Amino acid sequence: MSEKSLTSSVREYLSRRIIRELSEKRGRGTELISLYIPPGRRISEVMTNLREEYGKASNIKSRTTRKNVQDAIVKVQQRLKLYDEAPENGLVIFCGAIPGETPGSENIEIHVIEPPEKITLSYYGCDDKFYVEPLKEILEKKDKYLILSIDNSEATIAIASGRSVDIREELTSGVPGKTSKGGQSARRFERLREMELNDFYRRVAERLNEVYLQNPDIKGLIVGGPGPTKETFLDKDFIHYELRRKILVVVDTSYTGHQGVKEILEKASEKLQELEIIKERNLVNSFLKLLSMEPDKVVYGPKEVEDAVLSGRVRLILFSEALDVFIVKIKCNNCGYETTEQHASQEMVVLPAKISSTPCPKCGSTSLQVAEKESLLDKYVEMASEKGVQLELISTATEEGMMLYKGFGGVVGILK
Repeated sequence: MSEKSLTSSVREYLSRRIIRELSEKRGRGTELISLYIPPGRRISEVMTNLREEYGKASNIKSRTTRKNVQDAIVKVQQRLKLYDEAPENGLVIFCGAIPGETPGSENIEIHVIEPPEKITLSYYGCDDKFYVEPLKEILEKKDKYLILSIDNSEATIAIASGRSVDIREELTSGVPGKTSKGGQSARRFERLREMELNDFYRRVAERLNEVYLQNPDIKGLIVGGPGPTKETFLDKDFIHYELRRKILVVVDTSYTGHQGVKEILEKASEKLQELEIIKERNLVNSFLKLLSMEPDKVVYGPKEVEDAVLSGRVRLILFSEALDVFIVKIKCNNCGYETTEQHASQEMVVLPAKISSTPCPKCGSTSLQVAEKESLLDKYVEMASEKGVQLELISTATEEGMMLYKGFGGVVGILK
């Protein structure tokens, strides 16, 4: 499977998944090696350092720990021989003895990762866990957009980043409508109303500026709301001068509040095509539109989509991240009985023990074991790569994403 053939959503998901899995692994003692090689560093230098670390490891008192650490170093050295130099973004290697179910059943695992962005860290360390924090930080970096939904009665401030929308502040003005009450003259009433509105605008600007200064990596500001209030607010020159330069677009909406923020994101989609939440909505909505107008151009459900992919009829697959299941082949060591099942990822930890205590349906012995396992996503990624099909991952952070998961089996295909 070529890494270059994967879409950005798939690459990101697979990276997050392997980092999550690595962060959960534990070794006995300080047997797990983490190695970060920045771009530009010569592999020969790294190999020299590893030979020194191998020598230092000979001083470890525990014979088992000493052997496991030295075996892991040798395995890392063997893998590094495949590289003349560090890749463009650097190289990260995790290697070490992961304990099995019984003492002495440790297995030396090695995981080689080419980071999605350049790393500057040069690091070697041994611990009872892998040092994955620098990679986590890289994956958490997302373009952030500040959203302001405002009219004369209320304002909502939010940050949209990746697939999430975080409501940071909701303010109300308390400013009455334009009709005067209590016998006040119209001029006096309007003057007081204008003062109250200016006070409201200042409060909104102060909070908006605070959120911006707390998040200096904000890429842009998007403002929206019904009527002319948004333009009036921006004309007041209350917001921070750096933030003012980052205004991307001002849009008209029918609503304020949470619904207004959602409407702003939809209407500003041309400016924010890179924002994952917009991309996901557009992808699912394109499927729904075809389903209603040309139902023969779509297929949904894991088995149905798989058949269509294998027959070469699919051009795009939408796969729900929530469909986190494994295809498991179970075999009886006594009689050779085999069966295939699907299990949620959270069941995989206890499945081997559960299977081993379950009688074989054919011979009755307790000789069942997990022979093979593969995540459903990995299977689809492999199929898509072989058939030249685009595959996009869809989260459940949006209504459309949840609909894909719950209403269509988590997998849909758009046909050629």
